Amino acid sequence: MKTGYIYDESYFWHDTGSGTLYLPSGGYLETDVFSEHPLTKKRVNNLLERCGLMWELERIRPRMATREQIELFHLPEYVDKVKHLSDTTGGDAGDHAIVGKGSYEIALLSAGGALTAVDSVMNKVVDNAYALTRPPGHHAEADIGIGFCLFNNVVIAAKYAKEKYGLKKIMILDWDVHHGNGTEKAFYHDPEVLFFSVHQDLSFPPDTGYVTHVGEGAGSGYNVNIPLPPGTGDAGYLKTFTSIIRPIVEEFKPELIIVSAGQDPSAFDPLGRMLVSANGFGKMTKVIKDLANKYCEGKLVMCHEGGYSNAYVPFCTLRIIEELCEKTTDVEDPFSAGSNGYPDKVYSNQREAIDSVIEIQSKYWNNLKAPTC
Repeated sequence: MKTGYIYDESYFWHDTGSGTLYLPSGGYLETDVFSEHPLTKKRVNNLLERCGLMWELERIRPRMATREQIELFHLPEYVDKVKHLSDTTGGDAGDHAIVGKGSYEIALLSAGGALTAVDSVMNKVVDNAYALTRPPGHHAEADIGIGFCLFNNVVIAAKYAKEKYGLKKIMILDWDVHHGNGTEKAFYHDPEVLFFSVHQDLSFPPDTGYVTHVGEGAGSGYNVNIPLPPGTGDAGYLKTFTSIIRPIVEEFKPELIIVSAGQDPSAFDPLGRMLVSANGFGKMTKVIKDLANKYCEGKLVMCHEGGYSNAYVPFCTLRIIEELCEKTTDVEDPFSAGSNGYPDKVYSNQREAIDSVIEIQSKYWNNLKAPTC
């Protein structure tokens, strides 16, 4: 497979300031590495170069999204706010969405990375693409930035794909540990975009991501929330992919697949409580890649979202990219022993969560079989 790899040095220069976990430092909060720190993504690049896989990829330079493209989703007054903060003092664009000096232009380039990825696969420059986008996007709503996200890269990319290429069936999968609220809102009434969010139940943002939120009007059934209990590991995620995502996708038959790839469901993430291993991310990628190969000529775009373990995110992302390009490096997961504290199996609470989704979504999808008592 020919895999595109998209990034720009500017992504690492987006400055969210100093902080402690996800809060600004000060008072009794001593300055630490702020969670949305460039090191998590910078070290992805470092590992790709160190192991040699970087040179097996088609490196593609992102272009900057235009304001018109950003406004395919975001309201003009919100875009003005981000630009004003970027040009002046910096500040919060909403709810924990920090804008630093020059962040506006970097955010345009981040959204542009997603657009560049779409063009690259649609025009068959590459088979699939991984965009190391920063700042991330999936929490951002039309009028507000949320959770480190300024512009919603994946939403803008999907709307762009619909407009430029006339696509009528786009699938978006968000496996970030936090619910993809911004993406959900963008397409909640749209039957042309099938959205899956696989996330930790009752995490972030508050009061979103419920299994009963299935879309409205013509979009009913095209919004599939899969809230999984804390502690879900590889087996639970793969069961989700094979029992829910794959049968729905086989019925929907997308023309393009976009993934919001947040590596924060990992076992070592400070802002999540899941137990996915690096190999687990590779296996999840294989399921989605196989679906892309079967239904949309391999057209698969992945955009980096969350992931806050500087140590582990690079190894998780490496496994994803290895699977995309079908090349294996000699890199072993150095932390695999630390993620084996409990048997990796589908526990009863995870099965109940999966069955709950199937029961609700089987009203909309013939390929799903409602669980029997």
